[in-house]
Amino acid sequence: MKYVRSQIGNAIRKMRLDKGLTVKDLTRETNLSASMISQVERGLTTPSIPTLVKISKAIGVPLVSFFLGIQGDPVIKKGQRKTLVLPTSGVSFQLLSPAESSKIEFLLIEIEGKDSNYELVSYPGEKCGYVIEGNMEILLGENTYHLEEGDSIYFQSTIPHRFKSADGSKTVSIWAITPPSF
Repeated sequence: MKYVRSQIGNAIRKMRLDKGLTVKDLTRETNLSASMISQVERGLTTPSIPTLVKISKAIGVPLVSFFLGIQGDPVIKKGQRKTLVLPTSGVSFQLLSPAESSKIEFLLIEIEGKDSNYELVSYPGEKCGYVIEGNMEILLGENTYHLEEGDSIYFQSTIPHRFKSADGSKTVSIWAITPPSF
């Protein structure tokens, strides 16, 4: 199931209101403009992952909360994965773990195309990734790491980071993240 901008925006607005936060509160906590938050909530723009991370931190909910309801079934069939596709970036995230209440998150990430030049993100926790297909470039703090098919990487998520296809071709990777932040 692919989520559209309006579904993400509606979820953000509902959670913000449920927490008793105003748009002004959110702008102060995220350093995003009121206009940006309004556009996201109204489904007029597709927020980047760093933007969604900032909003989820400010509201105090896991990022995954914007995209799915809790499922009780421990099995997730291929066609029923919760998926976030960022159309302007060529990146798709498929949630392989069943619930936001778990202590670890498991993601399949596919990247197609050139770098969209997203900013670095950081948050508490740990990440471990494994490249299934293609070549991936990981920007981690001051360092850049090149991973090929079969390579893996582990790091503390508190270190500013991002990843991209190293050569613009399709890259497929699996990630374990704790605590869940998607």
